[in-house]
Amino acid sequence: MRFMMLMIPLAMRPRRRTSTRSERVAAMMKYNQALKDAGVLITLDGLHPPSVGARVSFASGKPLVTDGPFAEAKEVLGGYWMIDVKSREEAIAWAKRCPASENEIIEIRQVQEMSDFPADVQEAAAGFTELQGKFGR
Repeated sequence: MRFMMLMIPLAMRPRRRTSTRSERVAAMMKYNQALKDAGVLITLDGLHPPSVGARVSFASGKPLVTDGPFAEAKEVLGGYWMIDVKSREEAIAWAKRCPASENEIIEIRQVQEMSDFPADVQEAAAGFTELQGKFGR
């Protein structure tokens, strides 16, 4: 089962500095290596802040682009891991091992598999796996 673990920094809360940035990065790299060594890591990335992002909304029926920062955003996505584990409980166990700060949350979401859908939806999505390229299953 594939799960995405989403790192959500709580941007509105001030951080208590208990370690240097390099110490935090080193701890995170050790965690990332443990995921890889266990054979569960598919991919991972950090993301630039919303201040340099953009959103495309469709409320009016036409695409509307809004450049960041986004004042209404209460939570932002800081990065993610894609893992392949046997169960939701195993994904949770991995998330609990993360050296996150008190200012961060990890949300765990299972990736939809084609087999999760009824036959008519699978038929409508024919070719989806080929679109996924090297990351597809």
